[in-house]
Amino acid sequence: MAACLRVLPAAFSTPSSAANSSSLRRRSLNIGCSATGSKNSARIPMPPINPNDPFLAKLAAAAANSPEPLDTRPSSSDSPPYLDLFDSPKLMATPAQVERSVSYNEHRPRKPPPDLPSLLLHGRIVYIGMPLVPAVTELVVAELMYLQWVDPEEPIYMYINSTGTTRDDGETVGMETEGFAIYDSMMQMKNEIHTVAVGAAIGQACLLLAAGTKGRRFMMPHAKAMIQQPKVPSSGLMPASDVLIRAKEAISNRDTLVELLAKHTENSVETVANVMRRPFYMDAKRAKEFGVIDKILWRGQEKIMSDILPPEEWDKLAGIKIPDPF
Repeated sequence: MAACLRVLPAAFSTPSSAANSSSLRRRSLNIGCSATGSKNSARIPMPPINPNDPFLAKLAAAAANSPEPLDTRPSSSDSPPYLDLFDSPKLMATPAQVERSVSYNEHRPRKPPPDLPSLLLHGRIVYIGMPLVPAVTELVVAELMYLQWVDPEEPIYMYINSTGTTRDDGETVGMETEGFAIYDSMMQMKNEIHTVAVGAAIGQACLLLAAGTKGRRFMMPHAKAMIQQPKVPSSGLMPASDVLIRAKEAISNRDTLVELLAKHTENSVETVANVMRRPFYMDAKRAKEFGVIDKILWRGQEKIMSDILPPEEWDKLAGIKIPDPF
């Protein structure tokens, strides 16, 4: 092709018509010749490489040492072409090498710091700080499974500050099965699960607090626990039959919750059912007496609270007479 192109300037330099016609015929013959013999023609020479360019020098060395030329596409159409170029990043510098090469960034961290939940998970801590909605349940169950896979013998620490399946104003935001899913996962764990209530443990969150390993259930001194009956979600435009179905499901969830709380607090089913008729709030001391927790987690707090007189003794010392109940 290159030889044919060298003939063309000479053909167009003659001004006469006869010369033009002969040159055109010679041009067509040369082009046809080169088109038929293009496969046998020599390769176009590569441009000279600047020896002072280190990247081009490395690229040329890699191309020379490659067993196959870069323009050879794979025979299989299922794999994208040139995919093997990404398998050997010899020409690329790693971020660590780049950071080590910069002297003024010598003390810069080699990788970005992890997020806070990842740091807590590294310390085998599972924190429930939101109502039990599907996203929270999915994350907690996945963390429990991961921690058991990492080490089935080390304990897992679960910190709870949740209003359960309702918001703080009492509106339902999740199904009762969200709490039951975390509870069932806890029961399947081989590890000890240490539960700690910080802030509030309401409804299903109180069940998770009581479901910790016996003797390893703690509560902060100013935290609150509360058990209540499950609530039926809003049923504005539902038919009466659907409302009845939902009501039956809520009653079934209530009975299950009562049985599980009675099991872990070592109270009778009747006792738990009676206190759950209305919202039953418990501070740290009352939660310990009811059997939800085993210890109040504050240095010296148990001794201080044990020295405090009960309200009846305070009234007696103050001279306040308590009327007899009717």
